[in-house]
Formats: sequence, C-alpha cells, structure tokens
Amino acid sequence: MPALELNNLTRRFGDFVAVNNVSLQIKQGSIYGFLGPNGSGKSTTIRMLCGLLEPTSGSGKVLGLDIAKDSEALKQKIGYMSQKFSLYDDLSVIENLRFYGGLYSLSSEQMQKRIGEMLMLSGLEKRQQELVANLSGGWKQRLALACSILHNPPILFLDEPTGGVDPVSRRMFWEIIYDLSLQGTTVMVTTHFMDEAEHCDEIGFIFEGNLIASDTPDNLKKIIPGTLVEIPTSSPMELLESFEQQAIEYLDIYPSGANLHVLLKSDNISHLSGYAYEIIKPSLEDVFVYLVKSYRRELVS
Repeated sequence: MPALELNNLTRRFGDFVAVNNVSLQIKQGSIYGFLGPNGSGKSTTIRMLCGLLEPTSGSGKVLGLDIAKDSEALKQKIGYMSQKFSLYDDLSVIENLRFYGGLYSLSSEQMQKRIGEMLMLSGLEKRQQELVANLSGGWKQRLALACSILHNPPILFLDEPTGGVDPVSRRMFWEIIYDLSLQGTTVMVTTHFMDEAEHCDEIGFIFEGNLIASDTPDNLKKIIPGTLVEIPTSSPMELLESFEQQAIEYLDIYPSGANLHVLLKSDNISHLSGYAYEIIKPSLEDVFVYLVKSYRRELVS
C-alpha cells in the first residue's frame, strides 16, 4: 500500500482553482519533492493532506486514512512543518520540545527518550536552555523539524522548510531528511529550490494548480528532446535577441544565470560553430522550463 494516494484532488476558493485534479502516489519510505513557483498550489495541497483544509472534490488517503473523513485521526499520525516554523520564541529549546510532546500526548518516559533523541539529531544538545528568539534561522529550522517528528510519525510533510536559511543549514537539514528516510519515514517536501529536488527519490512539478509531471529525477531529465547547449555570456538577453535576428533553428532558448541555454535538434549543432558553447545534461530547472512551456502550448492549441 502506498503511503499516500491522491485521486483528482481539487481545491477551489470561489472561482479560483488552487489545486486542479491532482492524482499521484508516494511510496512508503521515499522522499517525494513537490516543486513549483510560489502560488502554484504546493502549500494548499499539503494543507489538504494534513487534514487542515477540506478538498472541494476528489479524494486522498494518507496511511490508509481518508484526508476528509479521518482528518482528526490523521493529525495524530503525521508530522507537519510549515514554512513559518511554528515555534514559541519566548520559550527555550527544551521547553518547545516539551510543549510539543504534551500536544502529542507522549508519556513522561516517551517524552524524555524522544527529546534526548531529537536534541542529538538536531545538534541542539548544548543549546537546549537557549531561548528560541536567540537562535539563527538554521537552528530554528532544525528545532522545528525536531518538534514535528517528536512523536515518531511514519510520514512527514515539510512545506518550504529551507526558505530563508543559509546554504550550510540547508545541506545539514537535508542530511537529517536522508536519515529519516533510511529509518523508514516517508517524506513529502515542497520547495522552489531545484537543486534540493535532486535529493528526492521522485519529483512532482506543479504549475498553476496542475501536476504537470511526476517521476524520478533521471526519468524527468530524459523528457527533454534534442541536444541542450550552454553558451557563457555577460548579456544573455542580448545574445538571445541576436539568435532571433539570425533565424537560427532551435527548439527552445532561454537565459540561465550568466548563460544562454539553447535546445537544438541534434543535427543542428553545426549552426553554433561561431559560439563557444558546451553540450550539457539537462538540470531539473531545464526540465521545469520545458514542461511549463509545453503545458502552455497545449492550453493554446
């Protein structure tokens, strides 16, 4: 049985469709990345899966529980970490952990054992008496995760957990997620950082409320046709305009940092003989750009 199963899950707010007929399955013990720009429907989907928001239509099961009918029972079995870090700044690290232990109705023995494990997992043993208000974003992030898994839930929902923290904290945070997955915890994480998604077993791309692709990172990268090349340039937009004026045949073209990415039919590489280009493997960002453009073309046709 999958840890999570959605069938045509939809949520409307008046005339606005925030999540549109999303269907997917997540395997037990896997890390599933839910990617998309801000406002694409990631957080709305997560809130429905946690029993915090009722679907307009469609259905979903998490750990075999119906997300609409069994929402109260579901809340006791899941871990949920929102992007706002639901911590109490005027309490210490240990007091926050004890507070959440009480919310999850842990016995005194369970609470003592789990708090010790969480302090070790998060590296907060020496900071347990420190006020949360005095912690940096990265340490708050680790504490928020520790609070969300204090009751040892079999599935964990992380909603934009690494927003606003430094790259070192992001990397350490992902190491903790790996450890949880190895121990059998299913993790669903929303993010708009494409590099983070490389760490996931499977990825779903959501755009304007629609799940436009869902597969492993390697399989998603195979979706892009032709040959992708990268041209270094100090002015990507100027070079893009130059390509358009020369009427060079390409499947797609777009700036990527201080480079221009050009997607060509394989037999059209010779058209770039005047440029210092490099043939590259598609990144997940390239995949997302390709999928979004393909999705928009389908809407127009």
